[in-house]
Amino acid sequence: MLWTKSEISGRPARTTPEQRWVLGLASLASFMVILDALVVATALTAIRHHLGASLGDLEWTVNAYTLSFAVLLMTAAAAGDRLGRRRIFAAGLALFAVSSAACALAPDAGALIAARAVQGAGAAMIMPMALALLNGAFPPARRGWAIGIYGSLTALAVVLGPVFGGAVTQGLGWPWIFWLNVPVALAAIPLVLGRLRETARSGGTVDVPGLLLVTAAALGLVWGLVRGNSAGWGSAETAGSLAAGTLAALAFVAWEHRTAHPMLPPRLFRARAFSAGNAVVFLLNASLTGAIFLMPQFQQVVLGQDPLHAGLRLLPWGVVPFLIAPRAGALADRIAARPLVVTGLLGQAAGLAWIAAVAGPGNSYWTLVAPMCLSGAGLGLAIPALTRSATSTVAAADIGTASGAFTTMRQLGGAFGVAILGAAFAATGSYASPSTFNSGFVTASAVGAGIALVGAALGMILPRRGNRPAPVVAAAPEHGRPVRAAVPGDLAPGDAAGTAGHARGGTR
Repeated sequence: MLWTKSEISGRPARTTPEQRWVLGLASLASFMVILDALVVATALTAIRHHLGASLGDLEWTVNAYTLSFAVLLMTAAAAGDRLGRRRIFAAGLALFAVSSAACALAPDAGALIAARAVQGAGAAMIMPMALALLNGAFPPARRGWAIGIYGSLTALAVVLGPVFGGAVTQGLGWPWIFWLNVPVALAAIPLVLGRLRETARSGGTVDVPGLLLVTAAALGLVWGLVRGNSAGWGSAETAGSLAAGTLAALAFVAWEHRTAHPMLPPRLFRARAFSAGNAVVFLLNASLTGAIFLMPQFQQVVLGQDPLHAGLRLLPWGVVPFLIAPRAGALADRIAARPLVVTGLLGQAAGLAWIAAVAGPGNSYWTLVAPMCLSGAGLGLAIPALTRSATSTVAAADIGTASGAFTTMRQLGGAFGVAILGAAFAATGSYASPSTFNSGFVTASAVGAGIALVGAALGMILPRRGNRPAPVVAAAPEHGRPVRAAVPGDLAPGDAAGTAGHARGGTR
């Protein structure tokens, strides 16, 4: 897609019908995927009674989805670049619908866990494609605005997950948390195929060793993180899994520097916007997901709420970023990411530290509303700027790869946050009584604040000014010497270089 001079220069331009369809469908699909990562939390008790599931079965009902989701993200991103992003997006929606039905029909815990793993694979196909299609549809000057809307809906899904799960489980029964995905996903498929244009396929050689190594790295790291608290951090299973994942990650880095056709080009990491953005979103999502994991349990164990009301009391955490993120995204189109990201992470840290200071069995819920709003405001400021920095300030040909890497780091951050805050909780607290749970919750919230502070410090590495895509040096195979790749900000209509620059990855 060739953008107009006004779009490239940043002057206001009308959103086209196709852009609105891309934004709507990408946001809807991502909302559904993120919602399903958390919707099970308030249905676990009902699932345990109905299927006779053990505690280990319940853990894997959650972990199977997280594991396959994180492990297959980069593979799905590579498939989208090679086979077409619209095609992989639609296939992911179909797989998500079928696996959701399998979850609802599961006769026992084993079948449910297997279906959840397949559902995670569908999610891995949807998320990077949604973000890549969104980045490809909007010119650089409008991406922050679009990503702000997209980010506000996905942030809302994080908090609505427990609310939705509690309401549906109490009103209809736990299978309906999965059945409701089916018509939504199936209705979206013809719209994706009929309203969105297919992206140009990159062709070329598939980096099979890179795919195998990155899959092994994600599998080892996520397995170790999700099993650490239950199997023990010093156990052979956990230590061996983390060590194997780390070695595979190092081997992947070494291989990507050697191969002629890397799936994750090392040159991307020479851009501070990309490398720092991925590191910061890892820490932000770790802090947020760990806190969201514990807060519904705090509402039930310490404050005596039922699952539905515990979920409803999380709404301030989701509504505030929903309101702020579109405006923050539009602001990210005009200023550098650094001030938005650093301010947002500081707000997240302050909110969690405030929660740690006021949480207690005898305190009112209303003492938690202001710190949850502050944390949510920080999230709403930071996420659109981070997403734009890490995924849309790269060359058009690299958007799919950058989107896959960014989504992978978010997922790994979420698994890391649940594991680390869970370990912090276990160090000083337990489920034995409201007071002992509160002790662990306070410790975990303080650790979450510390993680967000580290993220704010890393945010200072982001570029001080400017959001335009950086020039990328790539090897020209036909001549064997470096050339400067075209980037969207360089292009004008009719420019031959512009046409070539958009022919790979960014064309729509």
